[in-house]
Amino acid sequence: MIHATLNVNTPYCAGRKITMLRALTTVLLALCLAACATPYRYPAGKTSVTPALLPGFAVMNDGYSLPVSSWLPEGKASCRAVLLALHGLNDYRNAFSDVGPFLAERGVTVYAYDQRGFGESVGAGYWHGWERLSEDLRGMVKLLRNKHPGCPLYVLGESMGGGVVLAAQGVAPLDIEGEILVAPAIWSRKTMPMYQRAALWLAVHTVPGKRLTGEGLELRPSDNIEMLRALGRDPKVIKATRVDVLYGITNLMDVAASVPATQFGSSLLLYGEHDEIIPRESTCRFLDRLQNGATSPQVRLYPKGYHMLTRDLNAQQVLEDIAGWLLSPEQHIKNPQGVEQFCNA
Repeated sequence: MIHATLNVNTPYCAGRKITMLRALTTVLLALCLAACATPYRYPAGKTSVTPALLPGFAVMNDGYSLPVSSWLPEGKASCRAVLLALHGLNDYRNAFSDVGPFLAERGVTVYAYDQRGFGESVGAGYWHGWERLSEDLRGMVKLLRNKHPGCPLYVLGESMGGGVVLAAQGVAPLDIEGEILVAPAIWSRKTMPMYQRAALWLAVHTVPGKRLTGEGLELRPSDNIEMLRALGRDPKVIKATRVDVLYGITNLMDVAASVPATQFGSSLLLYGEHDEIIPRESTCRFLDRLQNGATSPQVRLYPKGYHMLTRDLNAQQVLEDIAGWLLSPEQHIKNPQGVEQFCNA
Protein backbone atom coordinates (compact mmCIF):
# COMPACT_ATOMS: atom_id res chain seq x y z
CA MET A 1 0.00 0.00 0.00
CA ILE A 2 1.34 3.41 -0.96
CA HIS A 3 1.04 6.26 1.57
CA ALA A 4 1.27 9.78 0.16
CA THR A 5 1.72 12.84 2.32
CA LEU A 6 0.84 16.31 1.08
CA ASN A 7 1.78 19.49 2.91
CA VAL A 8 -1.44 21.51 3.21
CA ASN A 9 0.61 24.68 3.63
CA THR A 10 2.13 24.55 0.15
CA PRO A 11 1.07 27.29 -2.29
CA TYR A 12 -0.75 24.65 -4.30
CA CYS A 13 -2.91 23.53 -1.37
CA ALA A 14 -3.41 27.05 -0.08
CA GLY A 15 -4.62 28.11 -3.48
CA ARG A 16 -6.89 25.09 -3.70
CA LYS A 17 -8.40 25.92 -0.27
CA ILE A 18 -9.05 29.53 -1.27
CA THR A 19 -10.65 28.39 -4.51
CA MET A 20 -12.84 25.90 -2.66
CA LEU A 21 -13.91 28.51 -0.10
CA ARG A 22 -14.79 30.94 -2.84
CA ALA A 23 -16.73 28.26 -4.65
CA LEU A 24 -18.59 27.28 -1.49
CA THR A 25 -19.44 30.92 -0.76
CA THR A 26 -20.68 31.37 -4.30
CA VAL A 27 -22.86 28.28 -4.05
CA LEU A 28 -24.35 29.39 -0.71
CA LEU A 29 -25.07 32.88 -2.02
CA ALA A 30 -26.58 31.40 -5.15
CA LEU A 31 -28.83 29.18 -3.06
CA CYS A 32 -29.98 32.19 -1.03
CA LEU A 33 -30.64 34.28 -4.13
CA ALA A 34 -32.26 31.46 -6.06
CA ALA A 35 -34.53 30.46 -3.22
CA CYS A 36 -35.47 34.03 -2.28
CA ALA A 37 -36.73 32.48 0.93
CA THR A 38 -37.94 34.62 3.80
CA PRO A 39 -39.21 33.68 7.25
CA TYR A 40 -42.98 33.25 7.27
CA ARG A 41 -45.05 35.12 9.82
CA TYR A 42 -48.64 34.05 10.30
CA PRO A 43 -50.83 37.11 9.69
CA ALA A 44 -52.84 38.73 12.45
CA GLY A 45 -56.58 39.22 12.08
CA LYS A 46 -57.78 42.05 9.85
CA THR A 47 -60.82 42.98 11.88
CA SER A 48 -60.99 45.31 14.88
CA VAL A 49 -63.16 44.09 17.73
CA THR A 50 -63.63 44.72 21.42
CA PRO A 51 -61.56 42.18 23.40
CA ALA A 52 -63.58 39.81 25.56
CA LEU A 53 -62.98 37.03 28.07
CA LEU A 54 -65.50 34.25 27.49
CA PRO A 55 -65.86 30.69 28.85
CA GLY A 56 -62.99 28.68 27.41
CA PHE A 57 -61.42 31.38 25.26
CA ALA A 58 -60.50 35.05 24.94
CA VAL A 59 -61.02 37.27 21.92
CA MET A 60 -58.20 39.67 21.11
CA ASN A 61 -58.53 43.10 19.46
CA ASP A 62 -57.97 41.63 15.98
CA GLY A 63 -60.70 39.00 16.39
CA TYR A 64 -58.26 36.14 17.08
CA SER A 65 -59.38 33.63 19.76
CA LEU A 66 -57.03 32.26 22.40
CA PRO A 67 -58.04 28.99 24.13
CA VAL A 68 -58.10 29.57 27.90
CA SER A 69 -58.13 27.30 30.95
CA SER A 70 -58.76 28.46 34.50
CA TRP A 71 -58.46 27.09 38.01
CA LEU A 72 -60.61 28.84 40.58
CA PRO A 73 -60.48 28.59 44.39
CA GLU A 74 -63.51 26.87 45.92
CA GLY A 75 -65.54 28.64 48.57
CA LYS A 76 -63.24 31.66 48.74
CA ALA A 77 -65.19 34.85 49.37
CA SER A 78 -62.27 37.21 48.79
CA CYS A 79 -59.65 37.13 46.06
CA ARG A 80 -56.10 36.67 47.33
CA ALA A 81 -54.35 36.93 43.96
CA VAL A 82 -54.80 36.28 40.23
CA LEU A 83 -52.07 34.65 38.17
CA LEU A 84 -51.86 34.65 34.36
CA ALA A 85 -49.53 31.91 33.10
CA LEU A 86 -47.72 31.72 29.74
CA HIS A 87 -46.29 28.43 28.45
CA GLY A 88 -43.05 27.71 26.61
CA LEU A 89 -42.13 26.89 23.01
CA ASN A 90 -44.17 24.07 21.42
CA ASP A 91 -46.15 23.62 24.63
CA TYR A 92 -49.66 24.82 25.46
CA ARG A 93 -51.82 25.80 28.44
CA ASN A 94 -51.84 22.27 29.83
CA ALA A 95 -48.30 23.00 31.01
CA PHE A 96 -49.98 24.43 34.12
CA SER A 97 -52.28 21.51 34.90
CA ASP A 98 -50.34 20.99 38.15
CA VAL A 99 -49.62 24.64 38.92
CA GLY A 100 -53.28 25.69 38.57
CA PRO A 101 -54.87 23.30 41.10
CA PHE A 102 -51.98 23.72 43.54
CA LEU A 103 -52.37 27.49 43.64
CA ALA A 104 -56.18 27.41 43.54
CA GLU A 105 -56.17 25.35 46.75
CA ARG A 106 -54.28 28.24 48.34
CA GLY A 107 -56.71 30.90 47.18
CA VAL A 108 -55.01 31.99 43.94
CA THR A 109 -57.10 32.23 40.75
CA VAL A 110 -55.08 30.94 37.80
CA TYR A 111 -55.56 31.48 34.07
CA ALA A 112 -53.48 30.01 31.25
CA TYR A 113 -53.95 30.36 27.51
CA ASP A 114 -52.55 28.89 24.31
CA GLN A 115 -50.30 31.50 22.75
CA ARG A 116 -50.68 32.09 19.03
CA GLY A 117 -49.06 29.33 17.03
CA PHE A 118 -49.31 26.71 19.76
CA GLY A 119 -51.72 24.18 21.22
CA GLU A 120 -55.26 24.53 19.92
CA SER A 121 -54.79 28.03 18.53
CA VAL A 122 -55.42 28.81 14.86
CA GLY A 123 -52.19 28.69 12.88
CA ALA A 124 -50.48 26.28 15.28
CA GLY A 125 -46.95 25.43 14.19
CA TYR A 126 -46.27 28.85 12.65
CA TRP A 127 -44.62 31.93 14.14
CA HIS A 128 -46.95 34.90 14.71
CA GLY A 129 -44.32 37.42 15.80
CA TRP A 130 -43.10 38.40 19.25
CA GLU A 131 -44.89 41.73 18.92
CA ARG A 132 -48.26 40.02 18.53
CA LEU A 133 -47.57 37.60 21.38
CA SER A 134 -46.68 40.53 23.61
CA GLU A 135 -49.80 42.41 22.60
CA ASP A 136 -51.92 39.35 23.44
CA LEU A 137 -50.39 39.28 26.91
CA ARG A 138 -51.20 42.95 27.39
CA GLY A 139 -54.74 42.30 26.21
CA MET A 140 -55.19 39.39 28.62
CA VAL A 141 -53.91 41.52 31.51
CA LYS A 142 -56.54 44.17 30.74
CA LEU A 143 -59.30 41.57 30.56
CA LEU A 144 -58.34 40.07 33.92
CA ARG A 145 -58.08 43.51 35.52
CA ASN A 146 -61.68 44.12 34.48
CA LYS A 147 -62.85 40.71 35.64
CA HIS A 148 -61.08 40.85 39.03
CA PRO A 149 -61.01 44.52 40.06
CA GLY A 150 -59.02 45.25 43.17
CA CYS A 151 -57.31 41.85 43.21
CA PRO A 152 -53.49 41.66 42.91
CA LEU A 153 -52.59 40.48 39.42
CA TYR A 154 -49.37 38.67 38.53
CA VAL A 155 -48.02 37.00 35.40
CA LEU A 156 -45.87 33.87 35.20
CA GLY A 157 -43.83 33.12 32.12
CA GLU A 158 -42.17 29.77 31.58
CA SER A 159 -39.27 29.63 29.11
CA MET A 160 -40.65 31.28 25.92
CA GLY A 161 -43.51 32.61 28.03
CA GLY A 162 -40.94 34.37 30.19
CA GLY A 163 -39.44 35.88 27.06
CA VAL A 164 -42.86 37.21 26.04
CA VAL A 165 -43.34 38.76 29.49
CA LEU A 166 -39.97 40.49 29.24
CA ALA A 167 -40.57 41.69 25.68
CA ALA A 168 -43.94 43.14 26.67
CA GLN A 169 -42.39 44.89 29.66
CA GLY A 170 -39.77 46.35 27.34
CA VAL A 171 -42.43 47.98 25.16
CA ALA A 172 -44.33 49.44 28.14
CA PRO A 173 -44.70 48.26 31.75
CA LEU A 174 -47.58 45.84 32.23
CA ASP A 175 -50.38 46.77 34.63
CA ILE A 176 -49.48 44.07 37.13
CA GLU A 177 -48.20 43.73 40.69
CA GLY A 178 -45.28 41.54 39.64
CA GLU A 179 -43.96 38.75 37.44
CA ILE A 180 -42.51 35.30 37.92
CA LEU A 181 -39.95 34.21 35.35
CA VAL A 182 -39.37 30.45 35.27
CA ALA A 183 -36.20 29.66 33.28
CA PRO A 184 -36.98 32.59 30.95
CA ALA A 185 -35.93 32.44 27.29
CA ILE A 186 -33.07 34.96 27.29
CA TRP A 187 -30.44 33.10 25.23
CA SER A 188 -29.76 35.98 22.87
CA ARG A 189 -27.43 36.00 19.89
CA LYS A 190 -24.85 37.84 22.01
CA THR A 191 -24.18 34.65 23.95
CA MET A 192 -24.67 32.17 21.09
CA PRO A 193 -21.66 30.64 19.30
CA MET A 194 -21.04 32.23 15.90
CA TYR A 195 -21.55 28.94 14.06
CA GLN A 196 -25.06 28.65 15.50
CA ARG A 197 -25.96 32.18 14.48
CA ALA A 198 -24.59 31.61 10.99
CA ALA A 199 -26.35 28.26 10.59
CA LEU A 200 -29.67 29.73 11.68
CA TRP A 201 -29.34 32.68 9.29
CA LEU A 202 -28.48 30.42 6.38
CA ALA A 203 -31.26 27.94 7.17
CA VAL A 204 -34.00 30.56 7.56
CA HIS A 205 -33.02 32.13 4.21
CA THR A 206 -32.95 28.83 2.34
CA VAL A 207 -35.29 26.34 4.02
CA PRO A 208 -37.48 28.37 6.43
CA GLY A 209 -40.28 25.81 6.31
CA LYS A 210 -38.11 22.80 7.14
CA ARG A 211 -39.20 21.14 10.37
CA LEU A 212 -36.58 20.02 12.87
CA THR A 213 -37.18 17.52 15.66
CA GLY A 214 -34.07 18.10 17.75
CA GLU A 215 -33.27 14.39 17.75
CA GLY A 216 -29.64 13.71 18.43
CA LEU A 217 -29.05 16.87 20.47
CA GLU A 218 -29.13 14.85 23.70
CA LEU A 219 -30.58 17.70 25.73
CA ARG A 220 -32.39 16.82 28.92
CA PRO A 221 -35.18 19.34 29.70
CA SER A 222 -36.30 17.56 32.89
CA ASP A 223 -35.54 14.66 35.20
CA ASN A 224 -39.23 13.69 35.14
CA ILE A 225 -39.11 10.99 32.47
CA GLU A 226 -42.75 9.96 32.77
CA MET A 227 -43.85 13.53 32.22
CA LEU A 228 -41.63 13.83 29.14
CA ARG A 229 -43.09 10.62 27.74
CA ALA A 230 -46.60 11.96 28.29
CA LEU A 231 -45.70 15.10 26.36
CA GLY A 232 -44.43 12.89 23.55
CA ARG A 233 -47.86 11.24 23.35
CA ASP A 234 -49.80 14.51 23.52
CA PRO A 235 -50.88 15.54 20.00
CA LYS A 236 -51.21 19.18 21.06
CA VAL A 237 -47.50 19.41 21.83
CA ILE A 238 -45.52 20.32 18.70
CA LYS A 239 -42.80 17.75 17.99
CA ALA A 240 -41.14 19.25 14.90
CA THR A 241 -40.35 22.98 14.76
CA ARG A 242 -40.12 25.06 11.60
CA VAL A 243 -36.79 26.80 11.04
CA ASP A 244 -38.50 30.20 10.85
CA VAL A 245 -40.12 29.56 14.24
CA LEU A 246 -36.65 29.00 15.71
CA TYR A 247 -35.56 32.22 14.02
CA GLY A 248 -38.57 34.00 15.47
CA ILE A 249 -37.99 32.86 19.03
CA THR A 250 -34.33 33.82 18.71
CA ASN A 251 -35.46 37.33 17.82
CA LEU A 252 -37.74 37.23 20.86
CA MET A 253 -34.83 36.21 23.09
CA ASP A 254 -32.74 39.09 21.72
CA VAL A 255 -35.48 41.50 22.75
CA ALA A 256 -36.14 39.83 26.11
CA ALA A 257 -32.48 39.78 27.11
CA SER A 258 -32.06 43.49 26.40
CA VAL A 259 -35.04 44.87 28.32
CA PRO A 260 -33.90 47.86 30.41
CA ALA A 261 -33.52 47.09 34.10
CA THR A 262 -35.62 50.16 34.87
CA GLN A 263 -38.69 48.43 33.39
CA PHE A 264 -38.89 45.92 36.22
CA GLY A 265 -40.93 46.10 39.37
CA SER A 266 -41.50 43.27 41.80
CA SER A 267 -40.23 40.03 40.25
CA LEU A 268 -39.11 36.50 41.04
CA LEU A 269 -36.76 34.52 38.79
CA LEU A 270 -36.43 30.74 39.12
CA TYR A 271 -33.63 28.76 37.49
CA GLY A 272 -32.43 25.17 37.70
CA GLU A 273 -28.72 24.57 37.99
CA HIS A 274 -29.04 21.63 35.56
CA ASP A 275 -30.85 23.66 32.90
CA GLU A 276 -29.57 22.43 29.53
CA ILE A 277 -31.86 24.63 27.42
CA ILE A 278 -31.07 28.17 28.60
CA PRO A 279 -27.32 28.36 29.30
CA ARG A 280 -25.99 29.55 32.63
CA GLU A 281 -23.98 32.33 30.96
CA SER A 282 -27.10 33.90 29.46
CA THR A 283 -28.98 33.81 32.76
CA CYS A 284 -26.06 35.18 34.76
CA ARG A 285 -25.46 38.04 32.32
CA PHE A 286 -29.15 38.89 32.50
CA LEU A 287 -29.17 38.85 36.31
CA ASP A 288 -26.03 40.93 36.50
CA ARG A 289 -27.62 43.60 34.32
CA LEU A 290 -30.81 43.64 36.38
CA GLN A 291 -28.90 44.48 39.52
CA ASN A 292 -28.76 48.03 38.17
CA GLY A 293 -32.53 48.36 38.22
CA ALA A 294 -34.66 50.17 40.76
CA THR A 295 -35.87 46.84 42.14
CA SER A 296 -33.59 43.81 41.85
CA PRO A 297 -35.47 40.55 41.29
CA GLN A 298 -35.56 37.84 43.87
CA VAL A 299 -33.73 34.81 42.52
CA ARG A 300 -34.20 31.18 43.51
CA LEU A 301 -31.72 28.61 42.25
CA TYR A 302 -32.52 24.90 42.42
CA PRO A 303 -29.46 22.63 42.68
CA LYS A 304 -31.49 19.65 41.43
CA GLY A 305 -33.58 21.65 38.96
CA TYR A 306 -33.72 21.34 35.17
CA HIS A 307 -35.45 23.56 32.60
CA MET A 308 -39.02 22.44 33.26
CA LEU A 309 -38.94 23.38 36.93
CA THR A 310 -42.68 23.26 37.59
CA ARG A 311 -42.80 19.67 36.31
CA ASP A 312 -39.45 18.32 37.50
CA LEU A 313 -39.30 15.66 40.18
CA ASN A 314 -38.54 18.48 42.61
CA ALA A 315 -41.57 20.50 41.48
CA GLN A 316 -43.19 20.52 44.92
CA GLN A 317 -40.55 22.90 46.26
CA VAL A 318 -40.88 25.12 43.19
CA LEU A 319 -44.66 25.33 43.54
CA GLU A 320 -44.37 26.16 47.23
CA ASP A 321 -41.93 28.95 46.44
CA ILE A 322 -44.28 30.36 43.79
CA ALA A 323 -47.26 30.25 46.15
CA GLY A 324 -45.27 31.78 48.99
CA TRP A 325 -44.07 34.68 46.86
CA LEU A 326 -47.50 35.35 45.35
CA LEU A 327 -49.14 35.58 48.75
CA SER A 328 -46.26 37.43 50.42
CA PRO A 329 -44.14 39.14 47.73
CA GLU A 330 -42.17 41.06 50.34
CA GLN A 331 -41.03 37.78 51.92
CA HIS A 332 -37.53 36.93 50.73
CA ILE A 333 -37.18 33.52 49.10
CA LYS A 334 -34.32 31.66 50.76
CA ASN A 335 -31.59 30.62 48.36
CA PRO A 336 -29.33 27.71 49.37
CA GLN A 337 -26.57 28.97 47.08
CA GLY A 338 -25.77 32.58 46.33
CA VAL A 339 -26.25 33.80 42.77
CA GLU A 340 -22.74 35.25 42.69
CA GLN A 341 -21.26 31.94 43.79
CA PHE A 342 -23.29 30.08 41.14
CA CYS A 343 -22.38 32.44 38.33
CA ASN A 344 -18.70 32.49 39.20
CA ALA A 345 -18.40 28.74 39.55
